Amino acid sequence: MTIDTSTRRPARTRDARPRGEGQWALGHREPLNANEVFKKEDNPLNVRDRIEKIYAYEGFDSIDPDDLRGRFRWMGLYTQRKQGLDGTQTSALSDEELEDSHFMMRIRSDGAILGIPQLRALGEVSTTYARDTADITDRQNIQLHWVRIEDVPAIWERLEKVGLGTTEACGDGPRPFLGSPVAGIAADEIIDGSPALAEIKRRYIGNPDFSNLPRKYKTSVSGHPSLDGAPEVNDCSFVGTVHPEHGPGFDLWVGGGLATNPMLAHKLGVWIPLADVPDVWEAVTSVFRDYGYRRLRNRARLKFLLADWGVEKFRQVLEEEYLHRRLVDCESPAAPTTNGDHIGVHKQKNGLFYVGASAIAGRVSGTTLSALADVVEKHGARGVRLTSYQKIVVIGVLEDEVEGLVADLDEIGLAANPSPWRRSTMACTGLEYCKLALVDTKERARALVAEMERRIPELDTVITVNVNGCPNACARTQIADIGLKGQQINEDGRQVEGFQVHLGGGIGLQSQFTETPFGRKLRAHKVSSAKLDDYVENVVRHYLAERTDGEAFATWVARADETALRGEAELVEVDA
Repeated sequence: MTIDTSTRRPARTRDARPRGEGQWALGHREPLNANEVFKKEDNPLNVRDRIEKIYAYEGFDSIDPDDLRGRFRWMGLYTQRKQGLDGTQTSALSDEELEDSHFMMRIRSDGAILGIPQLRALGEVSTTYARDTADITDRQNIQLHWVRIEDVPAIWERLEKVGLGTTEACGDGPRPFLGSPVAGIAADEIIDGSPALAEIKRRYIGNPDFSNLPRKYKTSVSGHPSLDGAPEVNDCSFVGTVHPEHGPGFDLWVGGGLATNPMLAHKLGVWIPLADVPDVWEAVTSVFRDYGYRRLRNRARLKFLLADWGVEKFRQVLEEEYLHRRLVDCESPAAPTTNGDHIGVHKQKNGLFYVGASAIAGRVSGTTLSALADVVEKHGARGVRLTSYQKIVVIGVLEDEVEGLVADLDEIGLAANPSPWRRSTMACTGLEYCKLALVDTKERARALVAEMERRIPELDTVITVNVNGCPNACARTQIADIGLKGQQINEDGRQVEGFQVHLGGGIGLQSQFTETPFGRKLRAHKVSSAKLDDYVENVVRHYLAERTDGEAFATWVARADETALRGEAELVEVDA
């Protein structure tokens, strides 16, 4: 049999050139995914006008899909999860089927002080428009739920009267900034970064030149030696440092992030004066905008560019193409020796006091925020800041008012002397409202705290517990002593809520105790939500029985027997 090859297509030669990643600086301007298309078609900042003039009047069903599931994020709005859908439905249903006709709304604080007017506005908005919901997030936001599109303009008007807002609280732009909760007041502060944060916000939030980045972009500025702004896991962080000749300033750390590919930020080892921080922020952000990957969403964070380039090339491009000058070299700060959650009573450098207090896993309410305003006013405090650990810090308290303020905070559910369990547990939004979640988190964390306080009240050290509803690590699963990543697991032939366990991770103070900041995953080790209390008790009791003098939980994890870490080993009493 003769085969006619006259019409056969010539064999393709394999193109040796690397596939384009959608980098603008290299001429790749054509959108390569649906998100890049809708951003190119209309700057997402323009959606505010449509919300105020069209959607708020015509209702949820009038919203264009690209606005609803895309550009609304630039206004701090996500559709929330339809009630009654369990975690097995998360991957089975489309966004349209998962979403309710109500919104989650994020309100930025950007490290600023929330005085009595701001606290009252937050409380009123929550109770009037959001069914009294409010959560403190680990990005120093206040997060509301049950918001109707018809009420959004009224909410904005109330917030903006006191200097608050939601612009770019989500989306592919400069997400809410992390600042030190004790900026300008802590006795041990290296430098106050709050003026730089305020200037960055003034220049760049709502600026169309920076509203179309490849993905979300997270910033931290803190001059406190505890690294209380979680710089290790932010895209662009300014970290307080001291140059032997120039004095206090900031090092620059870039390319941190968690989710399914966790990476710690790269330390540039430089010294940047306070006045130059906004300009350097603009330069770093411009590198990301122009060179960041836009082809695949799951590779579009700055951390992937740093992983490919390395810190030396990044610094070269930053200096030569954007700053047009060399940065001053300076040794990067060492690991901290103090906890950065600022819980408890502390003396300020001006003789006043600040008081850090904890809700449980960040869950508060509008009623709580209004009551907090009353407490601040009653005791003559200056205001509060939110922390990157879902806590609040009341600042500017007279010594004679401290005791009464602590008692009043406790009365409204904010403990300044919490148990180690309550102090060190965080949780993301979870199945209650989030369309990505696979398990419940907030209520599960609250129940875990209560049960551990009952079972192991004698715990005398910090063991961080981070509860996350999915792999996206909004509650920083991988960098906790006990990190719990929610997933559906098979138990006795049925799907139930459960967690993959990460053990012995940590940043900040905890980093000095860890073998790896991302903790230890045990092969095929999962725990159902129903058995979580027993598991955590078992592991912690093994640690308490086996630890050496002063040994941290993460250090013990690195040497512990795997059966103990799996919660399978019998507990053996150890002689004192």
